[in-house]
Amino acid sequence: MQMTNPWVIDNTYILLRLLCAVLLGGLIGWERERSSHAAGLRTHILVSLGSALIMLLSMYGFAAFVQEPSVRVDPARLATAVISGIGFLGAGTILFTGKAITGLTTAASLWVVAAIGLAVGAGFYFAAILTTLIVFLTLLVLNSVEQRYIRGHHTHVVTVRGRTGSGLLEKVSDFMKEREIRIRKLEVHVKSGYPLSESGETSSAAEITMHLTSDKRMDPAEMTHQLLRMDGVYSVAIE
Repeated sequence: MQMTNPWVIDNTYILLRLLCAVLLGGLIGWERERSSHAAGLRTHILVSLGSALIMLLSMYGFAAFVQEPSVRVDPARLATAVISGIGFLGAGTILFTGKAITGLTTAASLWVVAAIGLAVGAGFYFAAILTTLIVFLTLLVLNSVEQRYIRGHHTHVVTVRGRTGSGLLEKVSDFMKEREIRIRKLEVHVKSGYPLSESGETSSAAEITMHLTSDKRMDPAEMTHQLLRMDGVYSVAIE
């Protein structure tokens, strides 16, 4: 089946392109879903499918006006809007957690999936399939390589609260040194009149916030348990 008129498309081709967009977007979305990211299988499928539909509409939806002398048909006019608009959706997956920015890769994958959907809608099957395979391998394979060889350290934000008169800062600092955990940033806030019990007894309290890095993976539960065993410590929070 060959299309002879560039402004007209058969229903079979429409079905083929939409299904192809679903499959290609779903492949990338499956990888994001298995990694528990904000945008997963359904989101990527919808972005790819919607982009393909908009490209089909841009190319063939206004065929009735092609012969009009005062109408200029530009098949790429709606595609540019997709590329610009997908930025709002991608921005929703980017989060600043206080220690790092997350979601950049997922935002980029949504942008690429939109481009894949546009390519499928335009009939560029080879380019769309090849791009999907490259993106899938990049997300699946290079993530393991990055975690093992490039990201040589793990980052955590630890907040410890305790009594100021118990040598809290020195104890916590020695605790981190013994475990070869580096303190990259340290903040200490001292509060007076902090209640220690229901009887009304008060004391000065210190809140220590540390940004930590380590070549070894830290167990938050174990670290919390060990810090709480220190004399003077009554609260520990780890991110």
